Amino acid sequence: MDPAQPIVPENPLQAASAAQQQSSIAPHKKDEGSSSDQIRRLGQLVEKTDMPKLLKENLLERVSRLALLRSSTGFMSATYILEYEASSSYINWVVGLPWNAYSTDLLDLLKAKQILDQNHYGLDPIKDRILEYMATIILNTKAEQHHNIAHAPILCLVGLAGTGKTTLAASIAQALGRKFERIPFGGMGDSRALRGQSKAFPDAEPGAVIKKLVRAGTKNPVILLDELDRVTDSARADIMGVLVELLDPGQNNAFTDHYIDYPFDLSGVLFVSTANNTNNISTAVLDRLEVIQMPSYTDEEKIVIAKKYLFQRIREQTGLKPEQLHIDDTVWPGIIRPLGFDSGIRSLERTIEGICRRSARLIVEGKVTSVLVNQENIKSFLPHW
Repeated sequence: MDPAQPIVPENPLQAASAAQQQSSIAPHKKDEGSSSDQIRRLGQLVEKTDMPKLLKENLLERVSRLALLRSSTGFMSATYILEYEASSSYINWVVGLPWNAYSTDLLDLLKAKQILDQNHYGLDPIKDRILEYMATIILNTKAEQHHNIAHAPILCLVGLAGTGKTTLAASIAQALGRKFERIPFGGMGDSRALRGQSKAFPDAEPGAVIKKLVRAGTKNPVILLDELDRVTDSARADIMGVLVELLDPGQNNAFTDHYIDYPFDLSGVLFVSTANNTNNISTAVLDRLEVIQMPSYTDEEKIVIAKKYLFQRIREQTGLKPEQLHIDDTVWPGIIRPLGFDSGIRSLERTIEGICRRSARLIVEGKVTSVLVNQENIKSFLPHW
């Protein structure tokens, strides 16, 4: 064989091998060999990944073109470097998608109810809706009728700030035994943040939906679309247009990200959305959502939440042992409403954090070994008392 004659490969793996042979007769052997190894690894990565046949063929063809480009222009050419960076980034995103990977659902209604009750007080209508959805999965799974499994409900939790919308979505994922991902919509100003940008642009990348699926590693995670009503006014129409497709069971089984440029089935994803109100959500999107109102908590409910959920968790996070801090029952009414009515529990959480931090400091300074917060000393823990 004439050593000056380039080897014409028939497939990507041969292309990489040919590039390596060509590099053996040229200077800078180490660098060129490394370059051809990178191309070979891309081809092997595509070959071993379970993905649609047509997409795999397209990727292998892209790797083959990359190997030919390297042979013709050299591994140090700007053209090859830019093409390699674009191709490797694209291939890594595509092979990272969970084309056929599913997490196993926790098909135990009793345990799921225990998880929901453990993490949240009340909210029975929402818990019932999740348990109903799980029941349909259980029945069809036992009957091996997977094609009959109902489309996941697309819940929209609407309520004032601090009522537990975001944490409830995480609890739903835990109850189902699924991965949990969150896409924040607050301040989102471009629909490309959701659908991605075409590979034709130098700064192209996939949208948030694809990124979260890659991170989850499964095809059926719980994805939280947080604060749908907080998108910017200028981009609201475009973003709502993407959401119409994203949240429609009849369309999202072939959702196409502009960067990936190949349909991906999102029908197994359980979407949960949140909003403070529905005024800024388009009618077409609302039509695809199951709107559930998150109630404002009464004082009695807040006391239960504070004593049963918040106080124990915050005390532990602060590093305090149960015997080191006690709060008398007589001061809880003032703790839950220090500055007037608050529909949520965020201010309550901050108040309890302040009490715990103050107690931790007293103990660390050696002034006391344990703290009892009561009517006599509550002012030293709550300046606004």
